[in-house]
Amino acid sequence: MSAPVYVAGVGVISGIGNNTAECLNALQNGRAGIDKLKYLDTAHKDTFPVAEVKLSNDELVALSGFKPGISRTAMLSLVAAREALNNAGIEDFSSLRSGFISANTVGGMDKTEDFFTQFNANPQAGRLRNVVNHECGKVTELVADELGIKNYISTISTACSSSANAIMYGARLIKNNILDVVIAGGTDALTRFTLNGFNTLMILDTEYCQPFDANRRGLNLGEGAGYVTLVSERVAASLKGPLYCSLGGYCNANDAYHQTASSPDGIGSFMAMEGALKMAGLNPADIGYINLHGTGTQNNDNSEGTAIKRLFEPHFPKMSSTKSFTGHTLGASAGIEAVFSALSVQQGFIYPNLRFETQIADLPFRPETAFSTQPNLKHVLSNSFGFGGNCSSLIFSKLEA
Repeated sequence: MSAPVYVAGVGVISGIGNNTAECLNALQNGRAGIDKLKYLDTAHKDTFPVAEVKLSNDELVALSGFKPGISRTAMLSLVAAREALNNAGIEDFSSLRSGFISANTVGGMDKTEDFFTQFNANPQAGRLRNVVNHECGKVTELVADELGIKNYISTISTACSSSANAIMYGARLIKNNILDVVIAGGTDALTRFTLNGFNTLMILDTEYCQPFDANRRGLNLGEGAGYVTLVSERVAASLKGPLYCSLGGYCNANDAYHQTASSPDGIGSFMAMEGALKMAGLNPADIGYINLHGTGTQNNDNSEGTAIKRLFEPHFPKMSSTKSFTGHTLGASAGIEAVFSALSVQQGFIYPNLRFETQIADLPFRPETAFSTQPNLKHVLSNSFGFGGNCSSLIFSKLEA
């Protein structure tokens, strides 16, 4: 299990950009993707701001290359996964043992909602083809077919930690010499089901979210997809382009505290971070930046903050929540933030935590509020914690020149 795993390519689409370059530009210039709902047809259109991808379904059809009628979840996935694969610059990809490990939580729910709207109005109406790709695994299969990946295909659905667990699984497949290259991450589109569900939990913010602020009110939902191309040491040596970083540590833990809440003492978050550090052979002081889970809810931020205080005190690394840009993209969030973290450790980027004003009284640290560079940044910790107590942490490490 000591074989190294490298990040050779990245791909992302979110509310702040349709590719990696656009997203990075938004992060550097403090442009959030949160706004009034435009594409999702819902009774809450004027109530809850969200971070939608700024493309209609017709525009996503053109960008992805899928035929019309495919779920938005799948189209977002293909755009980001294809970018991650192309970005890696792997020659003779078809000769390698390849895998696609993709996470999502809603599957083709958007098309299912279209069907039931028509069917409920008239039982003789409704296009059954809209429900064919409903389940989460079908989204993965559709994209894997387009990428030409047939050796290993799997779907992960563990709420907010889904994409992190997909990346961990991909790394394990490479470490155990089962695969040579894995495109891993996740995707999720906004649906009425999602928006209504989070509204029922009463954790949506009617204003722009303020993660880790003492006066935070809740989260803003978002959508998108993010993937990293993981490669073995042998494949990495054959690449002509530079690698982004290594995936040196990761851990999944579960506090089993509550279906939709994190434990107040942050034990699940603590175990995930501690386990990732142990696997990477690092101490807390080695981490230079934390990409926080940072949803903006009272419970999540308190729980994560308590765990960070316990693990890192008295010396805290720089940290921020990029969900202040992208919203909470659920099954896609850890994949999107893995891309941001890989860029961070490769180029020394520290991202701002937008709209932060007041430090939480019980926490002895505050997030960064301006974009900056830290040339000596060597290790980045990316956290993804949430529903069902499922907590995951990834550590991306800089490669020596």
